[in-house]
Parts: sequence; structure tokens; C-alpha cells
Amino acid sequence: MMVALTGCQAVGGVDIGKAVVNSTTVKSGESRQSMHIKIEPTANLVEEDALQMIELINSVSLDIEDAKVKDSSTASIKGTLSMQGKKLPFHLSMDKSEMVIDVDGAQKPLYISLEDDTLPMLDTKALEKQIEELSPKLLTFALKHLSNPKNISVTPVQESVNGESLSLSKLHVEISGEELLAMVKPFLTSVAQDEQGLKDLIGDLYDVFYPILVTINTVDNGDGSALPSTISESRDAEVASLYEMIKGGLDEILANYDKELNSLLTETPELKTVFGTETKLQLDFYLDSALNIRKQNYDFKVALPASEDLPIKSVSVYGDSELWNIGGPVTVDAVDKTGGVIDLMQGDITPGQMLRNFDSNSLVYQLLKDEAGITHKNVMLYPDDESYGAITVKNTTFVPLRYLSEELDAEVKWTKGSDKIVVIDDITGNEIVLTVGSKKATVAGKEVTMAESAYVGKNGKTYVPLRFMAESLGASVDKEKETGWIFIDRP
Repeated sequence: MMVALTGCQAVGGVDIGKAVVNSTTVKSGESRQSMHIKIEPTANLVEEDALQMIELINSVSLDIEDAKVKDSSTASIKGTLSMQGKKLPFHLSMDKSEMVIDVDGAQKPLYISLEDDTLPMLDTKALEKQIEELSPKLLTFALKHLSNPKNISVTPVQESVNGESLSLSKLHVEISGEELLAMVKPFLTSVAQDEQGLKDLIGDLYDVFYPILVTINTVDNGDGSALPSTISESRDAEVASLYEMIKGGLDEILANYDKELNSLLTETPELKTVFGTETKLQLDFYLDSALNIRKQNYDFKVALPASEDLPIKSVSVYGDSELWNIGGPVTVDAVDKTGGVIDLMQGDITPGQMLRNFDSNSLVYQLLKDEAGITHKNVMLYPDDESYGAITVKNTTFVPLRYLSEELDAEVKWTKGSDKIVVIDDITGNEIVLTVGSKKATVAGKEVTMAESAYVGKNGKTYVPLRFMAESLGASVDKEKETGWIFIDRP
């Protein structure tokens, strides 16, 4: 998006449009880059929680020290995510079939399958190639109708890229939110006047997505019938129909554009701040003679209308990058999977299993447990619920053992013919061992005495003292006197 905003007209002998389109073509290469976020609060913001959150976000930075791209589907990245002075090194690799991520403190890397067999009859290789070819066509069309910003220049410079001194062309661009908004109407006007260009673009989109829709339409509804057709088999007819619809919509928008825009800005004055002079995009692209972007610096600041609900003046994203070995031979650094993986596509991974994959002192462990709160569980019980409600016997509240244990992700083991039950705490891995008819139990190897013994009810369910089981699994119990509702909370 930022590259496209530089416009398409040549500047200083540099064909910007060609350079932009060139950047969308996936080539082999290596790079390093960094990205930072900065939130600027209002001067009157005094809430400690809000200030701490802003400070946390402002401390986040992403530094990619070594990125390697072999082709459109094969790459590897080694980098560091930093937060409040703590650093989290990571290593990611991917190919057509999988993505594997290894982070500091993990015993096994995280695995994500990229294979999709939902539409096996679709030629995915051909589709990928078409989509690759479509991207530059879309961008070429957009650039054809975009004018250059007022503040744009090209100067020859000598810059270092990966330790090598290169003669490059520096493309400098500055654009404000006000100017960005002013570019919309001329862009839409130009698009509306380009009948052939618009039809060609619609045709290109048809060629890519029609086979997908045909494939989807052949999938059974479950009753033996195919899904209804949503697009014409005739390419020319569909292009003509869509063109008339889009052209009509553009003409309608442009006929009342100024009036509608003024009305929108009047009804929503906050947009005047967002699309004002304080919103700024600054870009520096360093291009080689082949119009490859070899280096870049960017700073994108969005001004916000501060309010009590959102006491923020602006949000900025800034960073830099440099690229080398473009089009050369590249061997990616694959993540080592020989020790096994944690397959994130499996839906039965418990919070405890995920946490135990990481060192308890690692940043990821802290983020998952403290920030993401993956261990937090809240269970509500109602005394009148015959299946899952609590039962009071001898002034002790009992609860179905398996129901509560599984709600708190614990595993229940009970050998047939035995009254002994073992409950394994998901978070700690500790075992809770109890016997039906006995008040004695052990928690993490330590013997304890329950208020009452576990028993098997008439419905065949095993009941245990609620507070004992909940607290043994790291949860607290609270009862609402007015309603009788029981709240079980695990932090």
C-alpha cells in the first residue's frame, strides 16, 4: 500500500510504476528489517493502567535479522521480538505443506499444516500461479489512475546494503492525510473513464476466481444436489455485466461525491483529524538500476481525535529494511523437527500441555499465562441442574467429579473394578488420588483429609466435595447467596 501511494509517474528518470509492480513479483533473496510502534497519549491521561498499556505497546519491536526467500512458498525467518526490555528470539520456516515456528524456551517447535484438502478437485498449483500473475495486474491498474504526491523526489546516493556500498536512486515521498483524501476523487474519476482497462481487470479476476466457484458449486449440499450457480459460464457476458454494475456505481458515487464527503465530515468531524495534516506518511526507497528496492525507511503516523474513551493523539508505525542477493540462489534455514512438534491444528491441546512446552521463566510462558490468560477458566454451577449441578449432603457441597475435572482440563483415570480415581491437573501435572468411600486423598503426593468421602450417586455419577476438588485443581469457589449459583474460577 505504501509503495502504491508513491504514484506511478516517472520522477527524475526513474519509472516508479515499474518499480512498484516489480516489488510485487516474488523473487529469491535475503533481507533484514525492523518494525516499531509508537502510541502518543494525550497530556491529560493519568490513568495508571492505560499508561502502562501504552508503555507496553511502545516497548514492542520486531527485528528480523535474517530472512531468506527461495520462492513464493518457501522461506525462513530468524528474528527477535522485544517487549519491555525482554527479548524473544524466534525461528520460522515454511514451504508448500507446513509452517514451523521455534521460539526461545520451547521444548518442541509449533507446527501448522498448510495443506488444504477441502477442494481436492481444484488445481491449486495453477491457481497459485494465476494469483501470482494477478497481483502485478491489480497494482498496475491502480497505479495507472493514481497521481503522484506533491512532495516526491529522486536523488542519486551511495548506500551500504549488507556491508556492500551501492550506487542507488533514493525515492523520497511525503504525503499527509489531507492529501491522501484529496487523491480519492481523481482516482475514482480516472477509473470510471477507463472502460477497456476496467473490463480487462474484471476479465483477469474472472479467469482466477471462476474455476474456484465452479469447483465449490460441484460440492454436494449433503442431499445430493449441487450448490446453486452464482456466476455466468460466459466470460464476455459476465465481464459486460460486472462492468455495467461497477461503472454505474462509480458514476453514482462521483455525481454526489463532494456533497456526500462534506456531509460525512460534518457528521463525523473526527475524520478531519484522521485525514488532516498531522497524519503523515514518509517513505525513502533506495532503488538499484534494475528497479529493485534494496533499502527502505518508513514512518506512518495516524493522528487520532483524542477523547475520554480514546485518550490517544496518534499511532505511528516505523521501521527500515534492506535486501540483497535478489534473484540469486537461496537455501532456507528449516526449523529442526526431529524432536517432535506441537501441532496447533489439533483442537485438543490443553492450556497445560501448551505451557509445559515452554520454560516457566521464558517470555512466551509469561505471555501465554499472564497476558493471554490461556489458563483462565470460569465454571458456573446451579444446584437445580440434575446433570451438572451441585448437591449438598451433610452440609458439604458435592459436584460430579468428571464434569468439574474436565471443565478445568484435568484428565480422569478410573480403572474398572477399582474404587481408586486419579485426576491429573492439566496445569501442574500433579496427580490427585482419591478412593470412593474414603475421606483420605493425596494431592501431589501429600495426604489430605476431605470433609466427606466421594460417593457414587443413584445416577451412576461419582460425586466429590466441591471445594476440595476445585482448590486441588488451582481454582477458587464462590457462592451467590441470593441465587444459589456457584462460581468456580481458575486464574
